[in-house]
Amino acid sequence: MEKKICIAIDAMGGENSPFKNIEGIYLFYNKNKNKNDFLFNIFGDKEKINNEIKKYSLPSEIYNIFHTSSVVADDETPLTAVKSSRNSSMWNAVNSQIRSESDISLSAGNTGVLLVISKMILKTINGVSKPALAALWPNTKGMNVVLDLGANIECDDKNLIEFSEMGSALYKSLFPSDTPKVALLNIGSEEIKGTEVIKKAYTKLKNISSNGDFVFNGYIEGNKITEGESNIIVTDGFTGNIALKTAEGTAKFITDSLKESLKENILSKFSLLFSYFSLKKFKEKLDPRKFNGAIFLGLNGPVVKSHGSTDSVGFYHSIDLCYNIVKGNLMSQIKNNLNHLHDSKI
Repeated sequence: MEKKICIAIDAMGGENSPFKNIEGIYLFYNKNKNKNDFLFNIFGDKEKINNEIKKYSLPSEIYNIFHTSSVVADDETPLTAVKSSRNSSMWNAVNSQIRSESDISLSAGNTGVLLVISKMILKTINGVSKPALAALWPNTKGMNVVLDLGANIECDDKNLIEFSEMGSALYKSLFPSDTPKVALLNIGSEEIKGTEVIKKAYTKLKNISSNGDFVFNGYIEGNKITEGESNIIVTDGFTGNIALKTAEGTAKFITDSLKESLKENILSKFSLLFSYFSLKKFKEKLDPRKFNGAIFLGLNGPVVKSHGSTDSVGFYHSIDLCYNIVKGNLMSQIKNNLNHLHDSKI
């Protein structure tokens, strides 16, 4: 009998929990009920969770509930949370991987606390200097993996090289038929541009790309990220987080401006009737809920962070991401790539 993919859910993290978390589980189950290869370990207030589950008549064989007595607050600092979080839904969702009860952990709770707890419990993979926070961004040809998005404000060339290997492993686990193509985010595409750290990483990545884990495309500027010529965008956490927030803000500005322009007068409202389906398709393409879920890479177990303010649809997409990460053997992919890196002695 094939082993089921077991996803640990922090049911109390984020806004509108556990409502959105349980409805997200239901949406996933409803789309995948024919697969019968997944199981949810749900951590949180048992009474509240059961009340939500009753609304959707989820079959009991797809979930286990583990009662926890506390919740990590959104405004809690990592230092205070770590001292008092051992009975929390977040801590136990991550810790279930250590007990070999779960394959991956998902939370919409406090990002800083989740990162610290995950590092404490799962530890960093041997040979990885810093874990990274990665996410999926759409491009004109498919998807990008972008990292780091804020876990490490400062990085050296070794970190950027490790990010390249781990990002390529994530991409390969999710899109096995595609070739990972790495690019370093920079202020220009010429070799002479950029900081000394980026230049060092550039030189080393050119040498190690021959091991077959990825194709190295050199530098990429911010305005080229969505073109799809490269699909692994590597940078430090400071730059990556700014790029992420800028992209989110730009997408919101475009959609909000479009809505306003279509409400300006009778003629624009009338034209909406003829362009409804095109606009609907446009809106769906930019829907941030479809790309919900940042992945902590470099730990001895995968952890996914859902956006705290997302709804049940966004949470469903983060569950789907978890399922595909495990299905694609992410941890094995990362370790294979890192072994190639260490063998190259760069």
